[in-house]
Amino acid sequence: MADQTATTPVPAAVPPGARLAWQAVVDIGERQALGASPLGERFLVPILGGEFAGDIDGHTLHGRVLPGGADRQLLRADGIKELDALYEMQTHDGAVLTVHNQVLIEERPGQERYAFSHVRVVAPQGPHDWINRRVFIGTLHSLRPQRQAVCVRVWQLG
Repeated sequence: MADQTATTPVPAAVPPGARLAWQAVVDIGERQALGASPLGERFLVPILGGEFAGDIDGHTLHGRVLPGGADRQLLRADGIKELDALYEMQTHDGAVLTVHNQVLIEERPGQERYAFSHVRVVAPQGPHDWINRRVFIGTLHSLRPQRQAVCVRVWQLG
């Protein structure tokens, strides 16, 4: 089959916009070592609670991060950290959102820290089910030493 890219008109490349959907302060426990694997060193960080708030497209979100989740971490041989957090957030009206946040972190001396994530959120049917039809990305910042917590900012694409 011939390459038709040169002759097929395509829409102009327009980068997607991103709007802050919510910010969460997530309290965490001490990191627990799980041992080495063929992929790297493994760790577990308990999620103890926290709070979140945001407003996007007229949808107000606020509530608390529920205890019981965890962040599974992999420190690769090349120094990259892969974080795989799974936890729940309960909104002010009682709905429980399940958050799956997969973060890639690169920290190199003399370079800006890279910490971005793909965030998948599952909401129950009802006033928050619009979340199930959106794509989210995130950023991650430590709040230590002031608080044993991280700040997770979640952005809606589109």
